[in-house]
This record gives sequence, structure tokens and C-alpha cells, in this order.
Amino acid sequence: MSISDVVIVGAGIVGAACARECAGRGLRTIVVDALGIGSGATAAGMGHIVVMDDSPMQLALTVYSQRLWRELSAELPADVEFEPCGTLWVAGDDEEMDEVCRKRALYASVGVDSEILDGQALAEAEPRLRRPLSGALLVPSDAVLYPPCAAGYLMREAVRMGAQLLAPQRVLSAGKGRVLLENGTELHAARIVNACGVDAARLLPGLPIRKRRGHLVITDRYPGFVRHQLVELGYLKSAHSLTMDSVAFNVQPRRTGQLLIGSSREYGAETSGVNHALLAAMVARAQAYLPEIGELQATRVWTGFRAATPDKLPLIGPWPEDNTLFLATGHEGLGITTSLATAKLLASAMFGEEAEIPAEPYLPARYLHGEGDAELAAGASGKRRDTEKSHV
Repeated sequence: MSISDVVIVGAGIVGAACARECAGRGLRTIVVDALGIGSGATAAGMGHIVVMDDSPMQLALTVYSQRLWRELSAELPADVEFEPCGTLWVAGDDEEMDEVCRKRALYASVGVDSEILDGQALAEAEPRLRRPLSGALLVPSDAVLYPPCAAGYLMREAVRMGAQLLAPQRVLSAGKGRVLLENGTELHAARIVNACGVDAARLLPGLPIRKRRGHLVITDRYPGFVRHQLVELGYLKSAHSLTMDSVAFNVQPRRTGQLLIGSSREYGAETSGVNHALLAAMVARAQAYLPEIGELQATRVWTGFRAATPDKLPLIGPWPEDNTLFLATGHEGLGITTSLATAKLLASAMFGEEAEIPAEPYLPARYLHGEGDAELAAGASGKRRDTEKSHV
């Protein structure tokens, strides 16, 4: 039996960020993961450090966390590949240009700089985009990074501060101050953090977590093919739909010269296999905006599962039915961006402090007593599925 101040279940980027925060506050911290650091949804994330505004609460959380990433960026090792390349939200028509104007005004109201580009300025910024396009919103504070190495850095920092990592170790149960491992080991702690993504509902039945499978494609090296993270404004309507499978144009330049191509969202999938029809639709969507992308060589295709909640906000904070249990899950496609803010909010809750942003919108208590969609999905870690080289 091992006794600590906090046991964190999950060593993805959210769990690693929580471990770094807890260990940095002097808590005796143990992290447990069934596979290893950053091996689940973290390995299936695009690594976009992005401001998002589906709701005021999402906006507040992403703005806060993006600031934390910028403050940390000077300390990140080279393998994290932190690149402040900015995002171009691409508008294909006048209706989407109206959305560009709305986003710019909203971002300005919370202190986020952005710039409206007309069609000509967009063509100069990204010459390989199709023409004509109506324009775009440039958000220069957005960045990209390589999520597995970012999680690795955060976990190494936690260990340097005294945290202990137990992996691979599968957790059978977690609650009431006790964590039981598959090998029979019992861990006891005053606080337990469930940060295991889609697997969170296995350990706490009743959580409104649904898993959403996503596909990613990475190409061979083509330095300078694009300069910014490119996202269609239709992404807000399709990829964040709560009820249907969808694809949207989302292409990210990597420091290696490779391109990471997304995005897809798929409910109901139970395996990590590739849905070739959805993958083809995703690639076709990318080619509709970047016609030359179809000539590039793809080196890998893989999938992963993201933990989605009905209101598209994560579950961060204490679980009211167990005074030892805290949650840090349900981030869906924003776990990379919001990991640092999640850790700050979690630690504030543990220590009874007032958080830098209001914590109430993210509290798990909002889903007690049937207040939210209680449809569940048992967890499964996203795994990579390699393919042979092929044309994108």
C-alpha cells in the first residue's frame, strides 16, 4: 500500500499538466497510466494552441490557457516544436466573412489581437490556397506544438519536482481515497484525479462522456508548403456538431516541414481502425482548399478517441458525491490547448482558492441528477494505425 497526497489517473497532456501543478505546489504526487505518457488522445491531437469561441466559457478557458502556454514557451525543449505560426480562419463566401467580422470583434473584447485579410491579402499570405476566397481572420497568438513531447516535458517536470510515474499500470477502480491497480497494488491518497479521457466513465459510471473518433494524416516533408494553421470557418458548424459525423478543412504546418491534415469527428466507433470513407472525405475537403495537397506523399494515417461532453466544456473540479475525487476530463478536441488552464483550475479547487477565471462553468456538478445528457461511452485509448506510403 502506498500513501500520497494525490493520485492522478492518466498521463496524457492533461494528467501531465495536473501532475506538474500538484508537484509544484509540494503535494506528494503519483501518476498512473495503463500505457504511458501521452499515448491516448494526446497522440491523436493536432497540437493546435488555439482560441475558440463556441461559448463564452470556452473562450475564457482557451484564452487563459493560451496565455499560460506562451509564458511557458521559452522553457520548452526543441522536441516540443512550439511554433507561433498563427491561425488563418478561412472564409469561402460573404456569409463566412460576416463570421470573420464577428470573431474579430469578440476577440478584441477579450484582448486577443486579430486581423481581417481580404481575398488578395489571403492569397499573398498563403499562395497555395484556392482562388477566389473571400478572406480570412488571422489570429497571430495561436500556435502549434507536438503533443506527445509536450506531455513528456510536463511529466518530466513533475518528476523533477518529486512526482512518481507508474506506467504501464491499469487502474481497476478509483474513489473514496483508494486507487486499485490491476496488479493488486493499492494506492491511498487524500485526493484522486480522474484525468483519463474517454476511460473516465469506466472508473466513474454516469459521467456524460462520449468518445468521438478522429482521423489524422501526416505527409512527408514539404517545407514552406503552408505558413499558418489553416482552418475553414465551416469547422465551427461541422466539426463541432454534437449529433453527426463530420469533416472539415484543417491543415497544420510542422517544424519538420511535414503537414498534419485533419479533421474528422465520428461517433459510435469502437475500434481504432480507419474509416476509409470518412478519411477520403476529409482529404477531399483539404484538397478543395489546397488543390496541390493531393500531390503530396502521406507517411502515416491514424486515429484516436476524444472525450466529448454534451455542452463541449470539460469536467474540471471536485465530484460532489466523493470528497476525495476530482475530475479533469471531457476536453474533446481542446485538451492540448486547455491542459495548462485545467491544471490551474484543478489546483485552485484542491486548495480552496479563487481561480483566475470563474470555475463554475466547468464543475462536474452541473451534470448531477440528470441535468445533462447522460449517454455514456466506455473509454478506449486512441492508438496509431500506420499505413504504407500513399498519395494524400
